[in-house]
Amino acid sequence: MADAEFLYSDLLPTGTDRTPYRLVTTEGVSTFEAGGRTFLQVEPEALRRLTAEAMHDISHYLRPAHLAQLRRIIDDPEASGNDRFVALDLLKNVNISAGGVLPDVPGHRHRDRDGQEVGGRADRRRRR
Repeated sequence: MADAEFLYSDLLPTGTDRTPYRLVTTEGVSTFEAGGRTFLQVEPEALRRLTAEAMHDISHYLRPAHLAQLRRIIDDPEASGNDRFVALDLLKNVNISAGGVLPDVPGHRHRDRDGQEVGGRADRRRRR
C-alpha cells in the first residue's frame, strides 16, 4: 500500500479576523512599563470573569457567521429537504439555547450565570 501524500496546513492560520467581540470589563486590566516595553497585567478575578462569560457564550450561542451559514442553507433553492430540516432544527436549538437552557442530559449538571445548578436532578429537587 502506498503512503498517502503529506499535505501541510497551518494549525492556526492567521488572516483577517471577522469575529465580532464584546468588551466584558476593563476592571482588573492594566498595563505597565518595564525594560522599555509595555506589558499587559490582568488580575485573577478579571480572568475568572472572562472565563465564565466565555464558557457561557460558547455553550449557548453560535457565531454570526455560523448563523448566516444556516440561513444560506434554508434560502438555497438547491438544498435538499433534509439539508433545510437540519439547518432549521439547529436554528430552533440555538434559539432555545440562547435563552440559557441546555438539553437535560441524565447525570449531567449545568450552572446558569448565577452559579445555580440547572437541569437534571437540580431542577427536580427545586420543583418538589
